[in-house]
Amino acid sequence: MMAPSLPDPVSERLRGCGIQPTAQRLRIASLLLGAPQHLTADQILAQLRTAGMRVSKATVYNTLNLLAARGVIRQLAVDGARAWFDSNTAPHFHFQDLETGALTDLAPEAVRFAELPPPPPGMEYAGIELFIRLRRV
Repeated sequence: MMAPSLPDPVSERLRGCGIQPTAQRLRIASLLLGAPQHLTADQILAQLRTAGMRVSKATVYNTLNLLAARGVIRQLAVDGARAWFDSNTAPHFHFQDLETGALTDLAPEAVRFAELPPPPPGMEYAGIELFIRLRRV
């Protein structure tokens, strides 16, 4: 008798977020969720193609936007030139290497804000994005 297969955690995570886990979505999500990392759509596309997967740029972008909209990953607008996709959805900040563009996570408790300005009337804080840009000396 054949042993029952174990559920795939990435597939289960997608289903839990209301996303149908197609083969391409699973490959893209698995690549990004395989380790804590920050990747651009172009980096993901290049890795998929290097692994022999035939996938269009539009499919990668559409999948990443869907994953971000459903909270599976976090989309970061770092420099206005390109979007980064972060596998860590917990609240945190980032260092950015200006030479390479690489992002490194920075724990929220490592940063102290003495005071934030009050939000405009009828508004509340939804989050804070902080990118500390670094250059080599």
